[in-house]
Amino acid sequence: MTLCLIDSHCHLDLEPLKSEFSEVLLEATSAGISGFIVPGVHPEGWRGIYELAVENPVIMPAYGIHPMHSECLNDQIIQVLLKFAVSGVAIGEIGLDPYYKAPMELQEKVFRKQLRIAVALGLPVLIHCRRAFQKVLRIMKEERISQVGGIMHAFSGSVEMAYEFVRLGFAISISGTVTWDNAVKPITIARKLPLEQLVMETDSPDMAPQRYRGSINRPAWIMETVRTLAAVRKISVEEVAEATSVNVSRILRLERSSA
Repeated sequence: MTLCLIDSHCHLDLEPLKSEFSEVLLEATSAGISGFIVPGVHPEGWRGIYELAVENPVIMPAYGIHPMHSECLNDQIIQVLLKFAVSGVAIGEIGLDPYYKAPMELQEKVFRKQLRIAVALGLPVLIHCRRAFQKVLRIMKEERISQVGGIMHAFSGSVEMAYEFVRLGFAISISGTVTWDNAVKPITIARKLPLEQLVMETDSPDMAPQRYRGSINRPAWIMETVRTLAAVRKISVEEVAEATSVNVSRILRLERSSA
């Protein structure tokens, strides 16, 4: 089977994947994955992501500050982010998450600043959101993020909320959670949203699919998620791979990035 699949969100710069990078990459490309979006979560990791992308053309970098690291943002870091961002395909991973100890007021401030950078640079965004969908949606509207669009990473909201983000120019990412035995919302999203609004991801090393639950997730295991989506929609694995990869390319404007 020859596929041309993009993993829209994987942290190949983080351990333990970083230490096994060559093996992990070979395994993934052998499984049919031809592109990897690697988002930043902390300024200390941006340089490493940049170097991985320079050395490996299949890696497409994004730079951002994850809500759990909101306290690290200052004026100096903003200038560093601006320098790295021009070589990236998106700003991310950014967003809001009340599960982390960073105060929500601070998270919102950091989120807004990064959204403004994205709009100023004309870059799409990779959004992390957990149990804060209404607030994230409101902020994104206020910051006019529909001008650039992006991807709702590992989406865990309702179908109704998914459509709200689609109206802002966002794709909805399907992760390994759709394969979990207790999956409800992810299955509903996978079934009801138009295929042209869906993308695939692993979020490796996190969120391993059911077959590998409890293990360090690997990009090659995205095929478990692809097969589940194909079964839910009653289409072929090849159709899922082609459509979702076209969607990533459209949303992140990858043709422009490689020009």
